Amino acid sequence: MRVAVTGRGVAWAAFHEQDTAFMPPGEDLEDVSTDRRARAVTDRLSGYFAGRMREPGFGLPIDWSLTSDLQRKVLQCLEQTVPFGETITYGKLAERCGGFDPELARSGQAARLVGTIMGTCPIAILIPAHRVVAADGLGGFGSGPDALPTKRWLLTLEGALPPTLDWDGPELP
Repeated sequence: MRVAVTGRGVAWAAFHEQDTAFMPPGEDLEDVSTDRRARAVTDRLSGYFAGRMREPGFGLPIDWSLTSDLQRKVLQCLEQTVPFGETITYGKLAERCGGFDPELARSGQAARLVGTIMGTCPIAILIPAHRVVAADGLGGFGSGPDALPTKRWLLTLEGALPPTLDWDGPELP
């Protein structure tokens, strides 16, 4: 994973090399080993991947500067109300967060908008967009050929999905 940290907190975290196109301008991700803030993020991510870190946002400050007001509202609602090991549908998250026109909710457009917000979440894992699923399955998770397998792996890591025979992650809680 790659991270960008500002004086206000974690501003960006991503899985894939192609995601660096969305990295905040001016950030250098070549060597974060000497940056104590970035090291704190990677240490907490390591704890998450080992099955030990479950705290919302990993207890780290978040810099929301790369998000719009609506995106921030939905992502904060997600972070605060959908804990480790649980999932929620796009539509239910739209209902829970509020602020959507009732007609958008009835037509399903609010759920689609939440899906778009999850797909553009600038802070992977710390803001658990992977916990938001479609009413009829996993739904999407970013782009690239390994996006859905990554979402499935994260939900399996958290115990929201049962492990498959080829599971090679940490022992589940």
